Amino acid sequence: MYLDWAASSWPKPTGVAQAMVDFMGANGANPGRGGHRQAMTASRAIYECRVELAKLFHVDRPTDIALLSSATEALNLAIKGFLKPGDHVISTELEHNSVRRPLEWVRVNQQVEVTYVGASRNGTIDLQEVSKAFRPTTKLFACSHASNLLGSVVPIAKIAEMCSERGVKLLVDAAQTAGSFPIDVNAMGIDMLAFPGHKGLLGPQGTGGLYIHPEIELEPLLHGGTGSNSEEVGQPTVRPERYEAGTRNTPGLVGLKEGVRFVNTETVASIRAHESKLIRRMQEGLEAIPGICCLGPNRGEERASLLAFVRKGEDPAVTAHRLDREYGIAVRAGYHCSPLGHQTAGTTETGAVRSSVGYATTTEQVDTFLEAIRTMPAK
Repeated sequence: MYLDWAASSWPKPTGVAQAMVDFMGANGANPGRGGHRQAMTASRAIYECRVELAKLFHVDRPTDIALLSSATEALNLAIKGFLKPGDHVISTELEHNSVRRPLEWVRVNQQVEVTYVGASRNGTIDLQEVSKAFRPTTKLFACSHASNLLGSVVPIAKIAEMCSERGVKLLVDAAQTAGSFPIDVNAMGIDMLAFPGHKGLLGPQGTGGLYIHPEIELEPLLHGGTGSNSEEVGQPTVRPERYEAGTRNTPGLVGLKEGVRFVNTETVASIRAHESKLIRRMQEGLEAIPGICCLGPNRGEERASLLAFVRKGEDPAVTAHRLDREYGIAVRAGYHCSPLGHQTAGTTETGAVRSSVGYATTTEQVDTFLEAIRTMPAK
Protein backbone atom coordinates (compact mmCIF):
# COMPACT_ATOMS: atom_id res chain seq x y z
CA MET A 1 0.00 0.00 0.00
CA TYR A 2 1.52 3.27 -1.14
CA LEU A 3 1.24 6.33 1.14
CA ASP A 4 4.25 8.28 -0.10
CA TRP A 5 2.57 10.57 -2.63
CA ALA A 6 4.38 13.64 -1.32
CA ALA A 7 7.63 12.11 -2.62
CA SER A 8 6.23 10.84 -5.94
CA SER A 9 2.75 9.92 -7.13
CA TRP A 10 1.80 6.29 -7.76
CA PRO A 11 -0.08 4.70 -9.36
CA LYS A 12 -0.19 7.03 -12.35
CA PRO A 13 -3.30 7.28 -14.51
CA THR A 14 -3.19 4.41 -17.02
CA GLY A 15 -2.82 6.77 -19.97
CA VAL A 16 0.53 8.13 -18.76
CA ALA A 17 2.68 5.04 -19.31
CA GLN A 18 0.76 4.01 -22.41
CA ALA A 19 1.28 7.40 -24.06
CA MET A 20 5.02 7.16 -23.40
CA VAL A 21 5.26 3.63 -24.78
CA ASP A 22 3.22 4.54 -27.85
CA PHE A 23 5.34 7.60 -28.55
CA MET A 24 8.65 5.79 -28.17
CA GLY A 25 7.43 2.99 -30.41
CA ALA A 26 6.51 5.42 -33.18
CA ASN A 27 8.97 8.28 -32.82
CA GLY A 28 12.63 8.71 -31.92
CA ALA A 29 13.17 12.23 -33.26
CA ASN A 30 14.76 15.16 -31.49
CA PRO A 31 12.20 17.99 -31.17
CA GLY A 32 13.17 21.26 -32.81
CA ARG A 33 16.14 19.67 -34.57
CA GLY A 34 14.64 18.89 -37.94
CA GLY A 35 11.87 19.62 -40.41
CA HIS A 36 10.86 16.03 -41.04
CA ARG A 37 7.56 14.63 -39.82
CA GLN A 38 8.88 12.80 -36.78
CA ALA A 39 10.70 15.90 -35.50
CA MET A 40 7.62 18.02 -36.08
CA THR A 41 5.45 15.47 -34.25
CA ALA A 42 7.85 15.51 -31.29
CA SER A 43 7.80 19.34 -31.18
CA ARG A 44 4.01 19.32 -31.31
CA ALA A 45 3.80 16.85 -28.43
CA ILE A 46 5.94 19.08 -26.24
CA TYR A 47 3.90 22.14 -27.14
CA GLU A 48 0.71 20.28 -26.20
CA CYS A 49 2.25 19.59 -22.79
CA ARG A 50 2.81 23.34 -22.36
CA VAL A 51 -0.80 24.02 -23.34
CA GLU A 52 -2.14 21.62 -20.70
CA LEU A 53 0.10 23.20 -18.05
CA ALA A 54 -0.92 26.70 -19.10
CA LYS A 55 -4.57 25.70 -18.74
CA LEU A 56 -3.95 24.28 -15.27
CA PHE A 57 -2.04 27.30 -13.93
CA HIS A 58 -3.98 29.95 -15.90
CA VAL A 59 -0.89 31.05 -17.81
CA ASP A 60 -1.70 33.34 -20.75
CA ARG A 61 1.15 32.20 -23.02
CA PRO A 62 2.30 28.56 -22.99
CA THR A 63 5.75 29.72 -24.17
CA ASP A 64 6.26 31.36 -20.76
CA ILE A 65 6.61 27.84 -19.32
CA ALA A 66 10.10 26.34 -19.48
CA LEU A 67 10.00 22.54 -19.44
CA LEU A 68 12.82 21.18 -17.31
CA SER A 69 13.91 18.03 -15.50
CA SER A 70 12.47 18.84 -12.06
CA ALA A 71 11.24 21.50 -9.67
CA THR A 72 14.80 21.58 -8.33
CA GLU A 73 16.18 22.63 -11.70
CA ALA A 74 13.38 25.18 -12.00
CA LEU A 75 14.20 26.71 -8.62
CA ASN A 76 17.90 26.86 -9.46
CA LEU A 77 17.10 28.62 -12.74
CA ALA A 78 14.81 31.12 -11.02
CA ILE A 79 17.09 31.91 -8.08
CA LYS A 80 20.46 31.91 -9.82
CA GLY A 81 19.11 33.47 -12.98
CA PHE A 82 17.31 36.36 -11.29
CA LEU A 83 19.41 37.52 -8.33
CA LYS A 84 22.47 39.74 -8.65
CA PRO A 85 25.28 40.66 -6.21
CA GLY A 86 23.99 43.07 -3.58
CA ASP A 87 20.37 41.89 -3.87
CA HIS A 88 18.35 40.80 -0.87
CA VAL A 89 15.95 37.83 -0.92
CA ILE A 90 13.38 36.73 1.66
CA SER A 91 12.39 33.12 2.29
CA THR A 92 10.90 31.12 5.17
CA GLU A 93 12.00 28.52 7.69
CA LEU A 94 9.65 25.99 6.08
CA GLU A 95 11.72 25.49 2.95
CA HIS A 96 12.82 22.31 1.26
CA ASN A 97 16.52 22.19 0.41
CA SER A 98 15.59 22.76 -3.23
CA VAL A 99 14.91 26.35 -2.21
CA ARG A 100 17.35 26.74 0.64
CA ARG A 101 20.49 25.35 -1.00
CA PRO A 102 20.33 27.58 -4.11
CA LEU A 103 19.71 30.53 -1.77
CA GLU A 104 22.73 29.63 0.29
CA TRP A 105 24.77 29.25 -2.90
CA VAL A 106 23.97 32.78 -4.08
CA ARG A 107 24.59 34.05 -0.55
CA VAL A 108 28.10 32.58 -0.48
CA ASN A 109 29.08 32.95 -4.12
CA GLN A 110 27.23 36.05 -5.30
CA GLN A 111 27.03 38.13 -2.13
CA VAL A 112 23.23 38.01 -2.06
CA GLU A 113 21.72 38.66 1.37
CA VAL A 114 19.14 36.13 2.58
CA THR A 115 16.52 36.46 5.32
CA TYR A 116 14.50 33.47 6.55
CA VAL A 117 11.19 34.43 8.14
CA GLY A 118 10.26 32.23 11.08
CA ALA A 119 7.11 30.16 11.51
CA SER A 120 5.11 28.91 14.45
CA ARG A 121 5.52 25.33 15.61
CA ASN A 122 2.60 24.21 13.45
CA GLY A 123 3.94 26.04 10.39
CA THR A 124 2.02 29.31 10.40
CA ILE A 125 3.85 32.28 8.86
CA ASP A 126 3.53 35.59 10.74
CA LEU A 127 2.68 38.18 8.07
CA GLN A 128 3.85 41.00 10.34
CA GLU A 129 7.30 39.40 10.41
CA VAL A 130 7.15 39.08 6.63
CA SER A 131 6.40 42.79 6.34
CA LYS A 132 9.35 43.68 8.58
CA ALA A 133 11.75 41.58 6.49
CA PHE A 134 11.55 43.75 3.36
CA ARG A 135 14.47 46.10 2.63
CA PRO A 136 15.16 48.65 -0.10
CA THR A 137 17.42 46.04 -1.72
CA THR A 138 14.85 43.19 -1.58
CA LYS A 139 14.34 41.83 -5.08
CA LEU A 140 12.75 38.41 -4.51
CA PHE A 141 10.52 36.49 -2.12
CA ALA A 142 11.04 32.73 -2.56
CA CYS A 143 8.86 30.26 -0.67
CA SER A 144 7.03 26.96 -0.78
CA HIS A 145 3.28 26.99 -1.34
CA ALA A 146 3.03 24.25 1.29
CA SER A 147 5.60 22.70 3.61
CA ASN A 148 6.66 19.21 2.58
CA LEU A 149 7.14 18.35 6.27
CA LEU A 150 4.40 20.14 8.18
CA GLY A 151 1.81 20.36 5.43
CA SER A 152 1.07 23.97 6.37
CA VAL A 153 -0.09 26.21 3.53
CA VAL A 154 1.55 29.60 3.00
CA PRO A 155 -0.81 32.56 2.30
CA ILE A 156 0.60 33.20 -1.17
CA ALA A 157 -1.95 35.82 -2.26
CA LYS A 158 -1.31 37.99 0.83
CA ILE A 159 2.45 37.74 0.42
CA ALA A 160 2.05 38.59 -3.25
CA GLU A 161 0.25 41.81 -2.29
CA MET A 162 3.16 42.80 -0.04
CA CYS A 163 5.63 42.03 -2.81
CA SER A 164 3.67 43.95 -5.44
CA GLU A 165 3.48 47.04 -3.24
CA ARG A 166 7.28 47.05 -2.98
CA GLY A 167 8.22 45.99 -6.51
CA VAL A 168 9.49 42.60 -5.31
CA LYS A 169 9.06 39.45 -7.41
CA LEU A 170 7.48 36.31 -5.97
CA LEU A 171 8.83 32.81 -6.65
CA VAL A 172 6.66 29.92 -5.48
CA ASP A 173 7.70 26.28 -5.07
CA ALA A 174 4.54 24.29 -5.84
CA ALA A 175 6.06 20.85 -5.25
CA GLN A 176 3.31 19.88 -2.78
CA THR A 177 0.40 21.74 -4.33
CA ALA A 178 0.59 21.62 -8.15
CA GLY A 179 -2.28 19.41 -9.27
CA SER A 180 -4.05 19.26 -5.92
CA PHE A 181 -4.48 22.96 -5.04
CA PRO A 182 -5.98 25.61 -7.34
CA ILE A 183 -3.14 27.78 -8.68
CA ASP A 184 -3.84 30.84 -10.82
CA VAL A 185 -0.56 32.68 -11.39
CA ASN A 186 -2.33 35.88 -12.39
CA ALA A 187 -4.96 36.00 -9.66
CA MET A 188 -2.45 34.98 -6.99
CA GLY A 189 0.26 37.39 -8.13
CA ILE A 190 2.89 34.70 -8.76
CA ASP A 191 5.82 35.88 -10.89
CA MET A 192 7.59 32.52 -11.12
CA LEU A 193 6.15 29.09 -10.35
CA ALA A 194 8.34 26.00 -10.02
CA PHE A 195 6.63 22.62 -10.27
CA PRO A 196 7.60 18.92 -10.47
CA GLY A 197 5.97 16.67 -13.03
CA HIS A 198 6.03 13.48 -10.98
CA LYS A 199 3.97 14.44 -7.93
CA GLY A 200 0.49 15.96 -8.12
CA LEU A 201 0.73 16.40 -11.89
CA LEU A 202 0.89 12.59 -12.14
CA GLY A 203 3.63 12.47 -14.77
CA PRO A 204 6.91 10.52 -14.78
CA GLN A 205 10.00 11.37 -12.80
CA GLY A 206 12.55 13.55 -14.58
CA THR A 207 9.98 16.16 -15.62
CA GLY A 208 9.02 19.56 -14.27
CA GLY A 209 9.10 23.20 -15.20
CA LEU A 210 9.08 26.90 -14.41
CA TYR A 211 6.51 29.52 -15.28
CA ILE A 212 8.26 32.86 -15.85
CA HIS A 213 6.27 36.11 -16.00
CA PRO A 214 6.72 37.71 -19.44
CA GLU A 215 8.32 40.80 -17.89
CA ILE A 216 11.05 38.75 -16.16
CA GLU A 217 14.27 37.85 -17.93
CA LEU A 218 16.50 35.21 -16.35
CA GLU A 219 20.09 34.33 -17.04
CA PRO A 220 19.90 30.77 -18.40
CA LEU A 221 21.14 28.02 -16.13
CA LEU A 222 22.43 26.07 -19.15
CA HIS A 223 23.89 27.27 -22.44
CA GLY A 224 23.97 25.20 -25.61
CA GLY A 225 21.99 23.95 -28.54
CA THR A 226 18.30 24.79 -28.75
CA GLY A 227 17.56 23.91 -32.37
CA SER A 228 16.95 27.56 -33.22
CA ASN A 229 19.14 30.61 -33.90
CA SER A 230 22.05 28.22 -34.39
CA GLU A 231 24.09 30.84 -36.23
CA GLU A 232 24.27 33.02 -33.11
CA VAL A 233 27.07 32.70 -30.56
CA GLY A 234 24.91 33.64 -27.60
CA GLN A 235 21.88 31.88 -26.16
CA PRO A 236 18.62 32.76 -27.99
CA THR A 237 16.46 35.41 -26.36
CA VAL A 238 13.19 33.90 -27.56
CA ARG A 239 11.13 31.80 -25.14
CA PRO A 240 11.08 29.01 -24.23
CA GLU A 241 14.26 28.05 -26.11
CA ARG A 242 16.33 30.47 -24.03
CA TYR A 243 15.86 28.26 -20.98
CA GLU A 244 15.80 24.83 -22.63
CA ALA A 245 19.31 24.13 -23.91
CA GLY A 246 19.87 20.50 -24.82
CA THR A 247 17.49 17.73 -25.79
CA ARG A 248 14.19 17.65 -23.92
CA ASN A 249 12.87 14.47 -22.33
CA THR A 250 10.21 14.09 -25.01
CA PRO A 251 8.78 10.70 -23.86
CA GLY A 252 8.63 12.02 -20.31
CA LEU A 253 6.85 15.19 -21.39
CA VAL A 254 4.39 13.12 -23.41
CA GLY A 255 3.63 11.29 -20.16
CA LEU A 256 3.43 14.56 -18.25
CA LYS A 257 0.93 15.89 -20.79
CA GLU A 258 -1.33 12.92 -20.10
CA GLY A 259 -0.96 13.34 -16.34
CA VAL A 260 -1.89 17.04 -16.48
CA ARG A 261 -4.71 16.28 -18.89
CA PHE A 262 -6.07 13.80 -16.33
CA VAL A 263 -5.90 16.50 -13.62
CA ASN A 264 -7.61 19.04 -15.87
CA THR A 265 -10.35 16.54 -16.73
CA GLU A 266 -10.95 15.37 -13.16
CA THR A 267 -10.55 18.99 -11.97
CA VAL A 268 -8.29 20.20 -9.19
CA ALA A 269 -11.34 20.93 -7.04
CA SER A 270 -12.42 17.28 -7.14
CA ILE A 271 -8.93 15.98 -6.42
CA ARG A 272 -8.48 18.47 -3.59
CA ALA A 273 -11.79 17.51 -1.98
CA HIS A 274 -10.90 13.81 -2.10
CA GLU A 275 -7.42 14.27 -0.66
CA SER A 276 -8.63 16.69 2.04
CA LYS A 277 -11.22 14.19 3.24
CA LEU A 278 -8.59 11.46 3.48
CA ILE A 279 -5.99 13.55 5.27
CA ARG A 280 -8.58 14.75 7.80
CA ARG A 281 -9.54 11.15 8.48
CA MET A 282 -5.89 10.23 8.88
CA GLN A 283 -5.21 13.08 11.30
CA GLU A 284 -8.29 12.33 13.39
CA GLY A 285 -7.31 8.67 13.59
CA LEU A 286 -3.66 9.28 14.46
CA GLU A 287 -4.46 11.84 17.14
CA ALA A 288 -6.72 9.29 18.83
CA ILE A 289 -3.81 6.84 19.23
CA PRO A 290 -1.81 7.17 22.48
CA GLY A 291 1.83 8.12 21.98
CA ILE A 292 1.38 9.68 18.53
CA CYS A 293 2.34 13.32 18.02
CA CYS A 294 1.20 14.85 14.73
CA LEU A 295 3.12 17.75 13.22
CA GLY A 296 1.73 20.75 11.40
CA PRO A 297 -1.68 22.48 11.38
CA ASN A 298 -4.31 21.60 13.95
CA ARG A 299 -7.24 19.43 12.96
CA GLY A 300 -9.68 21.36 10.81
CA GLU A 301 -7.07 23.81 9.51
CA GLU A 302 -5.95 23.79 5.91
CA ARG A 303 -3.08 21.45 5.14
CA ALA A 304 -1.51 19.80 2.13
CA SER A 305 -2.18 16.11 1.45
CA LEU A 306 0.48 14.91 3.88
CA LEU A 307 0.84 14.27 7.59
CA ALA A 308 4.08 13.84 9.52
CA PHE A 309 4.14 12.32 12.98
CA VAL A 310 6.38 10.89 15.69
CA ARG A 311 5.64 7.76 17.70
CA LYS A 312 6.73 8.13 21.32
CA GLY A 313 9.71 5.99 22.21
CA GLU A 314 10.46 4.81 18.68
CA ASP A 315 12.80 6.15 16.03
CA PRO A 316 10.76 7.28 13.01
CA ALA A 317 13.01 5.22 10.74
CA VAL A 318 12.11 2.13 12.73
CA THR A 319 8.40 2.94 12.52
CA ALA A 320 8.57 3.36 8.75
CA HIS A 321 10.65 0.19 8.35
CA ARG A 322 8.16 -1.84 10.36
CA LEU A 323 5.22 -0.46 8.42
CA ASP A 324 6.92 -1.55 5.22
CA ARG A 325 8.18 -4.98 6.27
CA GLU A 326 5.39 -6.07 8.62
CA TYR A 327 2.33 -4.41 7.05
CA GLY A 328 3.30 -3.69 3.45
CA ILE A 329 2.70 0.06 3.86
CA ALA A 330 5.09 2.51 2.17
CA VAL A 331 5.68 5.80 4.01
CA ARG A 332 8.76 7.99 4.35
CA ALA A 333 10.85 8.68 7.44
CA GLY A 334 13.77 11.00 8.12
CA TYR A 335 14.37 14.71 7.63
CA HIS A 336 12.59 15.10 4.28
CA CYS A 337 15.22 17.55 2.98
CA SER A 338 13.78 20.19 5.32
CA PRO A 339 16.14 20.88 8.24
CA LEU A 340 14.65 24.33 8.90
CA GLY A 341 11.20 22.76 9.06
CA HIS A 342 12.39 20.31 11.70
CA GLN A 343 13.83 23.18 13.71
CA THR A 344 10.42 24.82 13.55
CA ALA A 345 8.63 21.63 14.60
CA GLY A 346 11.15 20.73 17.32
CA THR A 347 12.02 17.39 15.71
CA THR A 348 15.63 18.08 14.72
CA GLU A 349 16.88 15.24 16.91
CA THR A 350 14.43 12.61 15.70
CA GLY A 351 13.08 13.40 12.25
CA ALA A 352 9.54 12.20 11.56
CA VAL A 353 7.41 9.67 9.72
CA ARG A 354 5.45 11.17 6.82
CA SER A 355 2.37 9.61 5.29
CA SER A 356 0.73 11.21 2.26
CA VAL A 357 -2.24 10.54 0.01
CA GLY A 358 -3.23 11.11 -3.60
CA TYR A 359 -6.10 10.90 -6.05
CA ALA A 360 -6.01 7.06 -6.07
CA THR A 361 -5.80 6.59 -2.28
CA THR A 362 -8.92 5.09 -0.73
CA THR A 363 -10.65 5.43 2.63
CA GLU A 364 -9.99 1.72 3.20
CA GLN A 365 -6.25 2.26 2.75
CA VAL A 366 -6.24 5.09 5.29
CA ASP A 367 -8.13 2.91 7.76
CA THR A 368 -5.72 0.01 7.19
CA PHE A 369 -2.80 2.36 7.88
CA LEU A 370 -4.42 3.63 11.08
CA GLU A 371 -5.11 0.09 12.27
CA ALA A 372 -1.46 -0.82 11.67
CA ILE A 373 -0.26 2.10 13.80
CA ARG A 374 -2.85 1.32 16.46
CA THR A 375 -1.93 -2.35 16.79
CA MET A 376 1.83 -2.16 16.17
CA PRO A 377 3.47 -3.33 19.40
CA ALA A 378 6.12 -1.06 20.90
CA LYS A 379 9.74 -2.08 20.51
